[in-house]
Formats: sequence, structure tokens, C-alpha cells
Amino acid sequence: MKLFVPILALFVTAFGINGTCQSNENNAAWEVAATISKNMVEPTFPDKVFNIVDFGAVPNGKTKNTKAINAAITKCSDEGGGQVLVTNGVFLTGAIHMKSNVNLHIDAGAVLLFSTDPKDYLPLVRTRWEGDDCYNYSPLIYADGQTNFAVTGKGLLDGQGSTENWWPWKGSKNSGWIKGAPSQLDQNNRPQLKKYNDNQVPVEKRRMGNGSFLRPQFINFIHCKNIKLEDFTIKNSPFWVLHPLLSENVIVRGVTVNSEGPNNDGCDPESCKNVIIENCTFNTGDDCIALKSGRDFDGRKENKPIENVIVRNCFMRKGHGGVSMGSEISGGCTNIFVENCQMSSPELDRAILIKTNNRRGGITDGVYVRNVNVGEVKDAILSINCSYHIETEGEGKFPPLIRNVFLSNVTSKKSDYAIWLEGIKREKCVDNIHVENCEFTGVKQKNHIINVGKVTIKNVMINNEPLNSEN
Repeated sequence: MKLFVPILALFVTAFGINGTCQSNENNAAWEVAATISKNMVEPTFPDKVFNIVDFGAVPNGKTKNTKAINAAITKCSDEGGGQVLVTNGVFLTGAIHMKSNVNLHIDAGAVLLFSTDPKDYLPLVRTRWEGDDCYNYSPLIYADGQTNFAVTGKGLLDGQGSTENWWPWKGSKNSGWIKGAPSQLDQNNRPQLKKYNDNQVPVEKRRMGNGSFLRPQFINFIHCKNIKLEDFTIKNSPFWVLHPLLSENVIVRGVTVNSEGPNNDGCDPESCKNVIIENCTFNTGDDCIALKSGRDFDGRKENKPIENVIVRNCFMRKGHGGVSMGSEISGGCTNIFVENCQMSSPELDRAILIKTNNRRGGITDGVYVRNVNVGEVKDAILSINCSYHIETEGEGKFPPLIRNVFLSNVTSKKSDYAIWLEGIKREKCVDNIHVENCEFTGVKQKNHIINVGKVTIKNVMINNEPLNSEN
């Protein structure tokens, strides 16, 4: 397997920084983050407006406007680009497919209301479903191979996901499923997609969609470049909410996510390079932010890590993890920066979470977290789990590697654990973990640290008691 090299390592080589010193390495890393931010390319658009009403869209919340909206997008792109305007009113629609040089702008007071009829998301499109490559229902907003586009505005995107339509497909009673109803857990659905991955079946033959009960993502784009998602509120997704995939130069700014359904991750950049997520609010049914790079064979074959990601000035409320890496992380993960965030809810499980196992593997190298204020979480502030779901998936032959993780200036007021690290016995898969200048109060349990390599804890207060250690 081809190994990627973290940008920080190149920086250290070029400038002679001693990587064995935490403060120097941390400082060098944040200089790299500043360079990534400075070099981001934002999309720009000609000063032309294409109002969807002029293409026949009707804002009554009942008429399906799929053809009108997509016609406006096509016309805009064909004429060199500009703004496709969704003005005041409620516009019912099926799948919207973005094109190059188009800014889909949802005005304040405007609502894009998405159909809950699966037929409105055909034909099938190329995507990934929980890290497995496939053709599935079109995401509600989708793009493939496009450049320089955006979804912006102060309006509302409503996926209408609920226990009455998409969510029961999860197969859980908590999501509205009743005994005898079909779900993704039925034979030939989710298990079949996993078999396709295990058996290395060509993706062209992995046709899901009708009868598969694999819910579509809300916003998903693949093989795209220079994208911005900005300012809108998005709620009630069928599945993952924001899912950039195999794309580059992605900005998510000022977006509010309210989506508490099953697997309703807030933002899941997967196998992307150069991503900024800033000034966003997440209230989700799963991870608020989850960084991914494919599952098992599919992730290793593509060999595209999630890299150069900056998360800053965000507020994480309900969710499984504030910022998570994994669990679909087989392609690797490097140069992740989290700063100036607030995380707090009795329904938020963990603040920083890295999860994988020896079936999924992957190298996570270079995670830098600073200036994060945690009110309360259920479980741990920093959690690393190298046996995630191993009890259901079984042992594999691809031990993960997680190294060079730095937490500094992180505070919390309530949690079961401050630090929870668990590697794999006989495998040195967790190494060089640093926690410095942090204060954790309201901690119920002692730190859980087993089967790991070097862990340095410096100038840390836990329940008002100092802790300094290195192993």
C-alpha cells in the first residue's frame, strides 16, 4: 500500500524543526494550518441571476419543481455561470444536480422542500454508502465531476426525513421501524453491499437503489473541486447530511445542521483534500463531524486519505462525536486541525473521537486540537478506539496506526473519562499522544489507557489535581 506523507513532516524537513519536541511540533503544525487556510480557493461567479420561477417553479409546497430547478441550473452553467435564485416561498422538489459555475442561492424566507418519494431520486448515481462504493439513489443535492459551484443563502433545506418515511429503513424501532417492514438490514441489502466490497466486485455491478433501502445523503458531491456551502439551515436528512467525497477545496461556512435521525452525521468529508468547516452549528443524530476515507478494500484501493482539514469556531451540540475520525478510514487521515470550538450536550457522547479496527485499518497521522471548550459529554474528551465494532465485524488483517495526536488548551466540566485510549494487544497501533495545558473537571473515572505506545500528559488538571506523566 502506498503511504502518504503528512504535510507537517515536509515542513519539519524543510525548516529543521525538531519533531521530538511537542511545543515545536505543535507550533509548526499550526503554521501549516495557516498556510492551508490561506491557499484555499473560493468559487466565484458572474453577476447573472437565473430565477427558478422564470423556469416554471411554483412556490406552493405541493407542485414538484424538479425539472424547473434543474433547467435553471443547466441554463446557468451553459451560459458561463451565475446565481440560480430560490426566492421566497416553499418549493417542493426531487433530486437537484449541481453543475459547474453555478451558485444555488436560497434566499431568507425560501424553503427547498424535498420529496420523500424514492422515485424522485432516480436514476441511480455513483456514490459511497458508509464507505462502500456503489450506485444508489441520487442524494437530494448531488454533483459529479463539477468545478466551481456553491449552495448559499439564509434559507432552509428541508429533507423531511422522519419516522414516517426514510428513517425506518434503518431497521431500528427507535427510527419508526416495525416488525415485518423492509430495511437496509434485510438480506441482499446492506449485507450485500458489504459482500460486494469484501469480494472486490466492480462498482459498476453494485446497483442498489430500489429494494435496497439504502437511504440517500442530503448533499453529496464526488470528484469535484472548488465548492462552497454557506449560511443555510438544513434539517431532517434521510441519512448523512453533508458528504463531500473524493473532492478538493471544500468550504463549509456558517451552516446550521438540525438533523437527529439515524446515521444523520452532520458533515462527513471523505477522501477529500483541503477542507475548511467553520462557524457552523451541529445538532445531529450521529457524529457532528466525521472525517472518512472509505471502508476496507474500497478505501485501500482508492488510497485517498482525508487530508488538510480545518475545523474552527463551530458549536457541537447533540451527537455521537464532536469531531470524529473514522470509522470508515481505510484510506488514511492526516493533517487535521480543530480549534476554537464549543462542544456541550448531555446527548453528546465524545468530544474528539478516533475509531477504527483491524479490518478497516488506515493510518491516522497528525491530529491537532487546541482551544476547545467542552461543557459536558457522556463519555470522554479524547477517545481512541482501535476495536470499533470488532465484535460484529470480526478480526481482520489490517491493523490501524494512530499517531501524533496533540491536545492543548482544552477544558471540560463534565465527563465519564478525560482520556480513553485503547489499542490492540500485540500491535503498537496508538503512539505519540500528547495532552498538554488542559483542565478537566467533573470527571467520574480514571483515565483508561491500555495497549498503547508513548503517551505524554503535561500540565493537565483533572478534578483540580495535577497530572504529569509520560510512558
